[in-house]
Amino acid sequence: MAKNASIFAASQQPLTLALLVLPQSSILEVASTLDPMRSANRHLGHEAYRWRVVTPDGTAVPLTCGIELPSSGPLAAAEGADALAVIAGFRQSEVATVPLIRDLARMAGRFAAVGGIDAAAWVLARAGLLAGHRATVHWEDLEDLAAAHPEVEVVPDRWVIDGNRFTAGGASPAADLMLHLIGSRHGPALARQVAASFLTTPRPGSEPQIAPAGPADSRLDPRVAQAVTRMESRIDAPETAAETARAIGLSPRRLETLFRAGLQTTPAAFALSLRLQAARRVITDTRHPLAEVALRTGFSSASTLSRAFRAQFGQPPSRLR
Repeated sequence: MAKNASIFAASQQPLTLALLVLPQSSILEVASTLDPMRSANRHLGHEAYRWRVVTPDGTAVPLTCGIELPSSGPLAAAEGADALAVIAGFRQSEVATVPLIRDLARMAGRFAAVGGIDAAAWVLARAGLLAGHRATVHWEDLEDLAAAHPEVEVVPDRWVIDGNRFTAGGASPAADLMLHLIGSRHGPALARQVAASFLTTPRPGSEPQIAPAGPADSRLDPRVAQAVTRMESRIDAPETAAETARAIGLSPRRLETLFRAGLQTTPAAFALSLRLQAARRVITDTRHPLAEVALRTGFSSASTLSRAFRAQFGQPPSRLR
């Protein structure tokens, strides 16, 4: 394939994808990227999609589930592929070393397209490969990536294609992106066949990563789902349960009754749990000062967060670090 040709265009030419998998990536993200291509080959009856897995040091890479994924070699082994996709999960700032970032920046021009799955947008941004591009990342990292890399237009979409760059926010969006790739190259009928093989339906990239309807339980009262959506969107500036109730046209007592019936808890307790879960993610995955974590999750001070955190999880935030 010509390096100036889009991989997301109709073509009968075989496509080779090199997948750079970093340590502490998710096996689900690897499968979501590779298995749609395998299924497409099955439905087509020939090898239209080829792939190879490479790793930072060329050896098997440990994934979050404890399994080690075999490798075809280091990044240099990706040479000759049409496109390069990077998969990164936890601890990307540690496992994406300076030499790897340098090599990635040096080699990027050899591929028709370069992309990233989940936290890999951080890696691409560090390599200067997303400057001037729209991109997405896992929803937990959207704010931090935008702040750290103002040269990148960070959007909360499931997946994004901008020129010869592509990004996906996680495993499910990666599968949607691959279905789009297959549909672009071989038509929507094949993409539907592949989606049916996995009992799924393709979702457009423009959809938000977090479903606006709240918990994915059809038995949940829609008013509770609406309240949960409000709480999720106000992690850093929470409102009282009474304010939430008024916003959706209920009395506080009625909202509490619905929450107890649907979620076995009160609106106030549920909102607090959402904020503490968000705080735990930030504490675990970043090195932000506790005062900043408190600000991001709607607590008045670090000490207030610490007390609530200990009550919820049985240990102070400092122990997680």
